[in-house]
Amino acid sequence: MPERARWRLLLDAVATLGSGLSSDEVLSRITETAANLVGARYAALGVLGHHGERRLQTFITYGIEEAEAAQIGDLPRGLGLLGYMIDHPTPLRLEDLTTHDHSYGFPPNHPAMHSFLGVPVSIGGEVFGNLYLAEKRGGGAFTEADEEIVGALAAAAGLAIESLRSRSRHEELLVFADRERIGRDLHDVVIQRLFAIGLRLQSGFKRTDEGPIHELLDEAVDQIDETIREIRRTIFELHRQVDAGDVQSQITAVIDRAARALRFRPILHLEGAVRSRIDQALTQDVVAVLNEALSNVHRHADASDVRVTLAVDRDVLLRVRDDGRGMPEHVLESGIANLRERARARGGSLEIVRPRNGGTTMEWRVPL
Repeated sequence: MPERARWRLLLDAVATLGSGLSSDEVLSRITETAANLVGARYAALGVLGHHGERRLQTFITYGIEEAEAAQIGDLPRGLGLLGYMIDHPTPLRLEDLTTHDHSYGFPPNHPAMHSFLGVPVSIGGEVFGNLYLAEKRGGGAFTEADEEIVGALAAAAGLAIESLRSRSRHEELLVFADRERIGRDLHDVVIQRLFAIGLRLQSGFKRTDEGPIHELLDEAVDQIDETIREIRRTIFELHRQVDAGDVQSQITAVIDRAARALRFRPILHLEGAVRSRIDQALTQDVVAVLNEALSNVHRHADASDVRVTLAVDRDVLLRVRDDGRGMPEHVLESGIANLRERARARGGSLEIVRPRNGGTTMEWRVPL
């Protein structure tokens, strides 16, 4: 591509980054533009977690088809050469990345890569992540001019990511403020009314000597006490729920915890715009369902392989498939009732499949 055309492509791309796109669209646009600017067959944008976390929170790829991604398995966490760039946030050009001391950790079925260009994405000294380009089309290595133009794109990407995070923080503040208001209303209004009703019922004890009425009053007071305890638990949950990031980062955290219990890591595959189309409320359901599903696998399945798929199209589909001995009938009847209710509350469904050759597949599906 002529140099003038490349810079025009860069300017056009930068102009669209602030045009109201969703976070998924912005990150995907940056990644695709980087590949087109330098003629890379593969490109990726790794975004770090908040507050200086070293691990990758989000990883966007270009050039790898969905079928290939499914064979590769779980998304990178920031090891090997990716981890080296996180620790050394400066541009890096390699004729053959396989010769680098930190070139390790490539999973099976990963496409072969040799020529490499990595550029940090930062603004004001804060590093948000890195752009990774591999396999320059036509052969040869990436050039200094390639590094320069990707560096310009990375600067624009830093501004875009900072803008997205600022918008996300603003939305979080609104959510937290709403939770505080609900908690105050529950405590100051609802609980106090229940206390008053309970006191009035107890005062009725003194006005009657009839045993059956005493029993009814006792039962009513006990139910009010339990209701108060439930409301207090709800208030606690409202204060405790702190958004740990988008749905991808939260389910990755669930899989990290499950890996420690299972002694192997479940494979995660994402399909569609999961980050931009699954809102905070639905994220809480997805995380809760995945927690319960993986807990059942750990307790009952004796599995050696677990695959988790989160897909977004017209519906949201969470699929958990294991190769274990199959879920017992009593677990199917009692252990997943809450998952089924979460699906029904959203107009969705829960399906459990137990093939004859073993294993269990759970599919939790709700409409957007």
